[in-house]
Amino acid sequence: MSVTKRKGAKSIKDIPKDILDQLNHGDIETANLVEFLAIDGRVLLETVLVQHDRREYLRPILDQINNLNKHTFVTISETIGTGLYEQIVIHKDSTFLPAISIHKSDLVRSWATVIVGENSTLKIEQMLEEIKPFAADSHFNVRECAWSAVRQNIIQNLDESIKLLSKWATSEDENIRRFASEATRPRGVWCEHIKVLKETPEMALPILEPLKSDNSRYVQNSVGNWLNDASKTQPDFTRKLCSRWDKESNTKETKYIIKRALRTVEKIQGKL
Repeated sequence: MSVTKRKGAKSIKDIPKDILDQLNHGDIETANLVEFLAIDGRVLLETVLVQHDRREYLRPILDQINNLNKHTFVTISETIGTGLYEQIVIHKDSTFLPAISIHKSDLVRSWATVIVGENSTLKIEQMLEEIKPFAADSHFNVRECAWSAVRQNIIQNLDESIKLLSKWATSEDENIRRFASEATRPRGVWCEHIKVLKETPEMALPILEPLKSDNSRYVQNSVGNWLNDASKTQPDFTRKLCSRWDKESNTKETKYIIKRALRTVEKIQGKL
């Protein structure tokens, strides 16, 4: 099997040495999450900075990594992303972000999403436009990092973000549509909850309504999960919305979303 069509190892120890070397030097994309988590960020960072003649960025970022209390894949990756943003600002470097935004390595592109999210000079509309190419990235890991990188900014500008993302919910690109839903999930996964949407999920209807019969399973799962999140604090909202959608949209896509949305509600009812 070719390198590009490999399925990826099930554990880090099973990754072939030649594959790991290529991953660490940014020569190939990861095949699965196991490979993503196996990459030595420091090695990859040095390789990228040498490639782009930014060696002076390396030492300050490595010092920040060394000062971390916990050295995990997540903390190291976040530190690299924020460190690169700081170096871009210090050096007034306008060409580095565009360069790594199209890097072969999905982890490097993921660092680019952190740079976008760290840029506090951007208004939310500008930030969403800058993250959009990553939201549409061909690689799942980059797409996940994209919404995570800007979620805090979405929370801080929730009304405007919902208005902007409601337009994304009608995009021809399923990845863009999915971003609109996933980035605003009330609870989300491994991220800060959005308290306002936990209490008043109806605020997000401009995003959810266009997606109620989406033809993409990728989007359907996200919408179903969104409503399942909401059901944990506002079960009546989820029940009523699903009931209305069931009447308005007699499609297999909507029925799938409804089933996924009501799974927690029905589980609780089953125990009563």
